[in-house]
Amino acid sequence: EKHKLMFSFQTCVSIMQDESHSVDNVLFDIVLRGNRSLDQISTSNPHPNWLSDQGWKDINKLSLLGKPFDNALEILIKEESKWKEWYDSDNPEEVRPPLDLDQEIDGMQLLALVRCFRTDRLHNAIANFVIKNLGPKFVEPPVVNYQDLYDLSTPYAPIIFILSPGADPANDVRKLAEKMGFGGTRLKEHPLGQNQGPIAASLLENGATRGQWIMLQNCHLLTSWLRTLEKILEKLQDKPHKDFRVWLTTEPTPKFPIGILQRSLKVVTEPPNGVKLNMTSSYSKINDQLLDSCLHKAFKPLVFVLAFFHAVVQERRKYGFIGWNIPYDFNESDFSSSLSLLSTYLSKAIKSRENIIPWGSLRYLIGEVMYGGRVTDSFDRRTLKTYLDEYMGDFLFDTFQPFHFYKDDKVDYSIPPDGGVANYIKAIESLPHINSPEVFGLHSNAEVSYYTNSSADMLRNLVQMQAQSTEDPSSGVGISKDSFVASIARDIQSKLPDLFNLISINKNLGSSLSPLHIVLMQELERFNELIECMDQSLRQLQQALSGEIGLSTELEEFSTSLFVGNVPTLWLKRSPATQMTLPNWINHFIKRNEQYQAWTREEPKVFWLSGLHVPESFLKALVQTAARKNGWALDKTTSFTQVTNFKKPEEVSRHAEVGCYIHGLSMEGASWDEEKHVLTRQKPKQLLVDMPIIQIVPVETHHLKLQNTFKTPVYVTQERSTKTGVGLVFEADMPTLEHPSHWTLQGTCLILNKSE
Repeated sequence: EKHKLMFSFQTCVSIMQDESHSVDNVLFDIVLRGNRSLDQISTSNPHPNWLSDQGWKDINKLSLLGKPFDNALEILIKEESKWKEWYDSDNPEEVRPPLDLDQEIDGMQLLALVRCFRTDRLHNAIANFVIKNLGPKFVEPPVVNYQDLYDLSTPYAPIIFILSPGADPANDVRKLAEKMGFGGTRLKEHPLGQNQGPIAASLLENGATRGQWIMLQNCHLLTSWLRTLEKILEKLQDKPHKDFRVWLTTEPTPKFPIGILQRSLKVVTEPPNGVKLNMTSSYSKINDQLLDSCLHKAFKPLVFVLAFFHAVVQERRKYGFIGWNIPYDFNESDFSSSLSLLSTYLSKAIKSRENIIPWGSLRYLIGEVMYGGRVTDSFDRRTLKTYLDEYMGDFLFDTFQPFHFYKDDKVDYSIPPDGGVANYIKAIESLPHINSPEVFGLHSNAEVSYYTNSSADMLRNLVQMQAQSTEDPSSGVGISKDSFVASIARDIQSKLPDLFNLISINKNLGSSLSPLHIVLMQELERFNELIECMDQSLRQLQQALSGEIGLSTELEEFSTSLFVGNVPTLWLKRSPATQMTLPNWINHFIKRNEQYQAWTREEPKVFWLSGLHVPESFLKALVQTAARKNGWALDKTTSFTQVTNFKKPEEVSRHAEVGCYIHGLSMEGASWDEEKHVLTRQKPKQLLVDMPIIQIVPVETHHLKLQNTFKTPVYVTQERSTKTGVGLVFEADMPTLEHPSHWTLQGTCLILNKSE
C-alpha cells in the first residue's frame, strides 16, 4: 500500500506518454528531480522567509520552459502577496496558481509548481492527477474481506499475509474460522522460531489429511527452514483434503522462496490507522468478564487509558523521525501484558486494603519493561516515560479538574464514565477518524513534515524507475545518460580543491600541539582521503565512459548516483552523514574546505560545527583544553550551552572568553524567541528554524546548576540516531518557560545538516 500511489502515477504517465504524447518529458523530469545544476542561481531568493532556496532554484529552471512559466519569476518578485496567498492555502493543489489568467495550466504543470512551493502537498496533487486521468480506484486503498479471501483460496495455494509494523491478522483469521466452522481443534496455530520447523512440518502433514487450517506465524524468523516448507507444500499437492488451508504470516524478507510466492495468495495487511480504529481493535479483544475480573474501581478507567496510550505510541510512528528516532513494533502482546499487569497490581491493592495505587511501579513496568523493552534509544525512552507521566496518576480521578488526553473546540479525548465494554466502545466510536498531530503532543507542522518526507521518498523511487536519459530544458534535445554523467563528472572535478599539505601545516602549528590542533589534523587527514577518493573515482568513471577501461559494478552504481542526483555511496563512506542531494552536498563540501583553509591560518572565532567530520571530537577537545588550562580533573569536567544574541558569524569580533562559538544549527520541533530568549512554538509550515550563534562553555560538573532548561539532543541529520546511537552529537541546554515534557512530546531537537 505504501507504494501504490507511486506505481499508479508511473502507470498513468506511461499510458499518457504512449497513447496521446500529452506529457512534456522535460517538465516531468523537473517534477521528479527539480533543478540538478551544481551552479548557484545568480539572483538571490526574493522571499526567503517562506520560499525555500531549493524551490527558488527549481522555479528558475521552470522559467526556461516558456508558457505558462515564462513570466513566473517576474510575477513572483513583483506580486508576492498573490503567491503567498496561494502558498498559505490549505490545498494549493486545488487552487489555480497566480500566473497569467489567459494561459491554461495542465495537470503536470500544476505538479511542477506544487513541487517548487509546497512539497508537502505533492502527495495529494499526484493523487488528484491519477484520479483525473485513470479514476479513483487507482488511489483508494482496498478493504481486506476475509470471507472473500477464503472464497478465492484453494487447498493447493497458501495464503500469505505480508505484515506491516503493528498489524496482526491472526485474530481476524480466528473469527473467520469460527464463522466457517473451523474453530477449536480444526485451526492449528504455531509461531515459527528456532527449532520449530519439525513441529510445523508435522502440523502441515496432519492438516492435509484431516482437513484442518494451519496458521504458521512469523515465517521471517525462520528463513532457513522456508526451503523445507516449499518442498513440503509441493509434496502436499497430491490430493489434500478439500478443507485444508495454509495461512502464513511474514514480514517482508528477500529470503522468502519465490516458489511459495508464485503459487500463493498474497495479502498486505496494514495496522489500524488512527486512534479510533486502534482503540476499537484493542477493545475487540476485551469482554465484560475481563473488566469485571478486577474489583478495583480504577481498573476500568485504566484499561481505557492503556488502550489510548497503546494507540498513541503506535500512531506517533506515522510522523517518522520526529515521532520516534527508531520505528518500534509495538503490538497486541505489549497491550495484553500491560493489561494483565494492571489487573494483578490493582487486585493486590484490594486484598491488602491499600487505598494508594502504586503509580510508580506501574509506570516503570509498563514504560521500562512491557513497552520500554522494545525501546533502544534513550530519547525515545524519555518520550515513552513522558506519556505515562501525563496519562497515569491520581489526577485521572480529580473531580474538580477533569482529566483530558486532549481537548479543543472540535473534539474531547477523555475517559468515559464507568460501564461495560459496550459503553467504552460507544465512546470510542464517537471519536473522529482522522487525528491531528496535537492529539499526540506534536505540533501541527509534524503533519507537514510527514507529507514532505512521503513526497520526497516517492520522488526518489520514481527517479529510479525512469529511462536512463534526460533532456536539456533550453534546447529540448535528448541527452544520453553517459553524456550527462560525463558532464557532471567534469563539473565536479573542476571544483575539487588541492590536497592539504599535512606536514607543512603540522610544522606551522609548532611542537606543542593543543587538543584542538590534533582535531584539526585529524579532520584534514579525513578530508584529504575524501578528495583523493572523489578525484580517483571521477577519473575512473570518465575513462570507463570513454571506453578506456571496463565499467565495473561499483562504477555503474557510481554513475547512476550522479545521474539521479544522489551522493555516491563511495563518497558517503568518507564524509559525514547527510540527506542532501548531490548539488547541495557539493556546495557543503566547498564550504567545508573554506573552513579548513581558514583554520590552518588561525583558529576561527566561530566554528561551523556542521562542517566537521567528527564534531564529537571537537567538543571533547574543548573540554580537555579547559581542564588543562584551569587544572580541573578531566572526568569531572563537562560543558553547557548558551544561545547568544549574534545571528551571523560576521557579527562576532573576537574569540569567546570561555569555550567557543558555534553556528550552523537548526531547530526542529520548536522555534526560538529572540526577545524572551527561550524556546517557543513553531510557526505554521516552518519546519526548521536557523538558530543564532551558540556558545559552548566548559565547566566543572559540581558547579553546573541549570534551571528551566530542556536537554535538547543535537543530531547530525534529520534522520536523527540509529539503533546503536550513531548520529547523536551532544545535548544542548535550551532555556524554556514551558515544562520540559512539552518539548519532549513535540520531538524537539537540533540538527547540524539539513536535508536541503
